[in-house]
Amino acid sequence: MPDATAAILIIGDEILSGKTRDENAQFLIGELRELGVSLRRILVIPDRLEAIEGAVRELSATYTHVFTSGGVGPTHDDLTMAGVARAFDTEVVRHPELEAILRGYYGEKLEERNLRMADVPARATLHRAEGLAWPVIALENVYVLPGIPAIFKKKFLAIRERFRQQPFHLTCIYTRDEEGRIAAHLDRVAEQFSDVSIGSYPQIVPHPEGGWRVKLTLESKERARVAAAADALCTLLDPASIVKVDSAQ
Repeated sequence: MPDATAAILIIGDEILSGKTRDENAQFLIGELRELGVSLRRILVIPDRLEAIEGAVRELSATYTHVFTSGGVGPTHDDLTMAGVARAFDTEVVRHPELEAILRGYYGEKLEERNLRMADVPARATLHRAEGLAWPVIALENVYVLPGIPAIFKKKFLAIRERFRQQPFHLTCIYTRDEEGRIAAHLDRVAEQFSDVSIGSYPQIVPHPEGGWRVKLTLESKERARVAAAADALCTLLDPASIVKVDSAQ
């Protein structure tokens, strides 16, 4: 699947209020990059059915993959499954396999409300993996993951390879010049290499290692294009201002 894109949907009043610090988006940013998937959007919304429905509908229509975090427990504010179902115009049903897992896990301690975790969108797919007691629930291109970071990571890692793409190639150029002096050079290279993503990240004070002031990044899935763009930019920059050039996959 070429040029796959992704969005992360964080669901929870506790994130928006600051009562809980989100860790899942930060984790997934690194994972998706390593997998070669272009993350295009991160959205944080409250535990509101209409908000979940609207966000899922928009994101699923725009990006290749959508990963949700939170709202899948047994309490009143766990509305993610219902919101996802509504976004795809389907209903929530109790899945017999999930119900059996819950009954086996809780045994005599099972509460009726625990069974809400077996309620999923009617057309949902269960992605099973070795070592994963509870499958990942997905509906079309939306993967529903829990908010607890340890479980979120475990479940994503169990299915991560299904998302692997051609890797990104990155070259970083560190220069002592100010951004204003090199802006025209960046414009020229960006116009010539429109298929290469070019970024410029200044330091407030010179970096202690080499005294560089600006880190320039050139990135693409085509290694040769990154190399050509980097060469073109280095030719335009003052050679004496270049501290180092690093290339990495």
